Amino acid sequence: MSDNDKPKLGMRAPLGLKRTVETGQVKQSFSHGRSNTVVVEVKRRRIVPGRPGEAEPQVTEETAAAPAPAPAPVAQAPVAPRPALAPAPARPMTPLERREQQERLLREAEEARMAALEETRRREERAKAEASEEERRRAEENRRAEEEAERAAAAAAASAAEADTAAPAREEAPVAETAEEAPRTSSSTMPPPRRFTPVPSPKRPEPPRPQQRDRKGDDRRQSGKLTVTRALDDDSGARARSLAALKRAREKDKRAHQAGTVQQKQVRDVAVPETITVGELANRMAERGADLVKALFKMGMPVTVNQSIDQDTAELLVTEFGHNIKRVSDSDVDLITSDDVDAAETLQPRPPVVTIMGHVDHGKTSLLDALRGTDVASGEAGGITQHIGAYQVQVKSGAKITFLDTPGHEAFSEMRARGANITDIVVIVVAGDDGLRPQTIEAISHTRAAGVPMIIAINKMDKPGSNAQRVREALLQHDVQVESMGGDVQEVEVSALKKTGLDELIEKIELQAELLELKANPDRPAEGTVVEATLDKGRGAVATILVGRGTLKVGDIFVVGAESGKVRALIDDKGRNIKEAGPSLPVEILGLSGVPSAGDQLSVVENEARAREVAAYRASVIHQKRTTAAPASLESMFSALREQKAQQYPVVVKADAQGSVEAIVGSLNKISTDLIQVRILHAGVGGITESDVSLAAASKAPIIGFNVRANAKAREIATRDGVALKYYDVIYDLLDEIRAAMAGQLGPEYLEHVVGRAEIREVFSAGKHGKAAGLLVLEGYIRQKLRARVMRDDVIIYNGSIASLRRFKDDVPEVRAGLECGITLEATTDIKPGDIVETFEVEERERTL
Repeated sequence: MSDNDKPKLGMRAPLGLKRTVETGQVKQSFSHGRSNTVVVEVKRRRIVPGRPGEAEPQVTEETAAAPAPAPAPVAQAPVAPRPALAPAPARPMTPLERREQQERLLREAEEARMAALEETRRREERAKAEASEEERRRAEENRRAEEEAERAAAAAAASAAEADTAAPAREEAPVAETAEEAPRTSSSTMPPPRRFTPVPSPKRPEPPRPQQRDRKGDDRRQSGKLTVTRALDDDSGARARSLAALKRAREKDKRAHQAGTVQQKQVRDVAVPETITVGELANRMAERGADLVKALFKMGMPVTVNQSIDQDTAELLVTEFGHNIKRVSDSDVDLITSDDVDAAETLQPRPPVVTIMGHVDHGKTSLLDALRGTDVASGEAGGITQHIGAYQVQVKSGAKITFLDTPGHEAFSEMRARGANITDIVVIVVAGDDGLRPQTIEAISHTRAAGVPMIIAINKMDKPGSNAQRVREALLQHDVQVESMGGDVQEVEVSALKKTGLDELIEKIELQAELLELKANPDRPAEGTVVEATLDKGRGAVATILVGRGTLKVGDIFVVGAESGKVRALIDDKGRNIKEAGPSLPVEILGLSGVPSAGDQLSVVENEARAREVAAYRASVIHQKRTTAAPASLESMFSALREQKAQQYPVVVKADAQGSVEAIVGSLNKISTDLIQVRILHAGVGGITESDVSLAAASKAPIIGFNVRANAKAREIATRDGVALKYYDVIYDLLDEIRAAMAGQLGPEYLEHVVGRAEIREVFSAGKHGKAAGLLVLEGYIRQKLRARVMRDDVIIYNGSIASLRRFKDDVPEVRAGLECGITLEATTDIKPGDIVETFEVEERERTL
C-alpha cells in the first residue's frame, strides 16, 4: 500500500473504484527545432478474482483439445456457511513502475521519430540523385545536339567550298557529265553540295568592290564561330555595319564639314584666389588639365594637376591661354565699412560721445553720478570702477550727451585705450589734492593717440588742500596748456560731492561738440562698437553696443567680430526695452551666438547666411593667428630655453566681462619673472563650470573667479578633486594673492653673508685619523658650528661646517680678527698650509615678486 492509500485518523476514505487508466505526457522532438507534447494513456487489465478457496484450472493441450464434459447432477447437501471475504483490490503501480513505463513510451516515441527522420533523409537523397541524373542527362543531350549541329555546319561549309571550285568546270562541261556525277555524289556520305546558277540576278547586279583593307577573312571577330545560319546564308561574307559604326561615320563627316570653318575661342573671366590647384584652374578656364601641366613644364615648374600654385603663376597661365584674370582673396568675404561713406545730404546731427578718464580714485564715477543724478559708485566693489559703463544724459537745454566711464586702475589700460578710440570728446578728471598720477598721464597719451579733443576737469575742489593752479602747472610738463594759461585746452573746476561747476562742464562739452559738427546717417543699416561683453546666466551672451551710425532695430541680423546673431532685445542704460537705437545711443543687445571681444565692430547684414560666412572667416583668421608659429631666431630660442627652466604657475581665469578678462590676463603676465611664469590654461567670460574644474584638476591649478561664482556641480567636483576656487571682486586683492602664491611656490630665498676669513698656517694631527688646522683670523670672526668653505688657489675644495674651535687648548665660542685658533672640519682632512677658510651665515628670507 502506498503512502497515499493509508488511512488517516479522523478521515474516512472516499468510496469509489480504482482507476484503471494511467495518464502521462510524452514530448516529441522533430527537425528544425519543432516539438510536440502527446498525452499517453495506459490501460490496465482488470483482474476478477474467483471463488474463495477455488484454484484456477490448469489449461493443458489435452484439456484444451478435449471437449468439456457435461456436469453430473450432484445432490445438494447442506453446506456450512463460510464467512464472506472481500475481493482483493487490484495492485496499484508503484512510482518505479510508472517511471519505467513512461521511459519505455518515451523510448518508443523517440525511435519512431528517428525512423521518420531517416525515412525523410533517404527520400531527399533519392530526390537529389534523381535531379542530378536528370541534369547530367540533359547536359549530355545538349552536347550531342551541339556536336551534330557543328558536324552539319562543317559539312555544309565543305560542300559550299567544293561547289565554288567546281563552278568554272561545270560551265564548259556538257550537261551529260553533270547528270553522271549526280548519282555518284549522292552516293557519298557527305551532304549534297549546293548548286549555284551562273546566271546573274536580274534585280540588283552587285559590282565588284575594291578591297579596302585586309581583314584576314570574312570576319575577324567571328572567324571561329561558324553557325548553321551562317553556313546556309548566301550573304554570309557581307557584314552589316553596327549603329556605333554609323554614329562614328556621321561624326567624322560632321568634323570634316566643319574643318573649313575655324571656331572662335571663347574668352572667359577667370576668378583666381590666392592659391588654387591646377585642376581647379583648368575647370574655371574650360581647358584641359594636361595642357596646363604642359605649359607649366615649359615654364620650368614640374607640377601635377592636384598641386597648388600661387596667384601670380595662375595669372601667367590665364594670360597665355587668352583669358581674363579676376583676382580674388579670402578677405573679400569680410565686411569693409571704411569704404562705405554716407552722402552729405543724408547726415543728421547726433549726440556727442564723451569719455571720462583719469587716475583711480580721482572721482570719475562720482562726477558722472552727479551729472546723471544717480549713485553708481556706492555699489561698486572696493569703491573703484572695473568695467566700462555707458550712459546717455539729457541736460537742461534738452540736448543729449552720451558718457562712457572707464576704469582708472593700471590693469585696465586696454579699456581706456578702447574708450578713447570710440569717443568724440575726452574729459580727464584730475584730483585737486592729488595732482597728476601715472594713469592720468596714460589717459593724456591715449587721448592724443586717438586724435580727439580733451577737457581737463579739476575735481575735489571742496576739499581743503586742493590747488587747481598746481594742477595747471603740472600739465605743462606733458605739453598740455589750458586756456587760462594761454593754451587751447579747456579746463573747469568742479566738485562732484558738492555738485559745483557741473553746468560749466556741460557748457564746455556742448561748445566742443558744436565745433566738431557731429553728424551721422540714421537711415541705413546700423554699425557700432562693442563697449563691453558679458555672459549672463539667464540671458546668455550680452554685449553693450555704442551705435555709430544707422539705426539698430529688433530683429536685425548682425555680425560682430567672430560672432553672429539676431537682435532679440534692445535694453537702454536705464533697463528699459526699446524697439530701435539710433546713433550715439548705448544699448545692450541679446541674441549673440557667443561672447565677442570688447572693441569689435558690429555690422548689420542682409541675411543669416552672409552673417555666418563673415563670422566663419573671421574665426578662421583668429585661429590661424593663434596657431601660426613665429619665425625662429636666436632671441626666441633663448627665451624658450628660459621658459623651460622657469617654473610654471597654471591658472584658470573666469570673469564677468570680456574687458576684465583682458585686464586680469595682462596683469598676471606682468607678474611673471625668470624664475616663475604664469600659464593661463583658460580665460573666459561667465560662471565657473564643471569643464573649468576638470581642466584645472588636470594641472593642479587654482581657478580665479572675478565677480563670478561656481555652480553646485562645479563646487562638488572641485571638493572631490581638491581644486582651489578663489573668488575676488577687486583686482588689487587678486594680484596680491596670486603674487604671494607664486612666491610661495618658489619657496624661501636663502642669502649668504660672509662673516670671517682666516688663513691656515699649520696642520696638526688630531686623534688617530683627524687633522686640525692652525688659523690666523684675517677678517671678521669665526664661531663654532658656522658654515665654512675651504679655498685653495681661489677654488672651493670643501663646503661644510666647523666641528670644533679651540684657543690654547680651550674650547671657545668665538675668535675675532688678529687672533690665532685651531679648528677641525666635519668629514674632511684635505687641508694644507696656505688654504683660506671662509665662514658665512645663511639667512632665510621670504621670497617676493
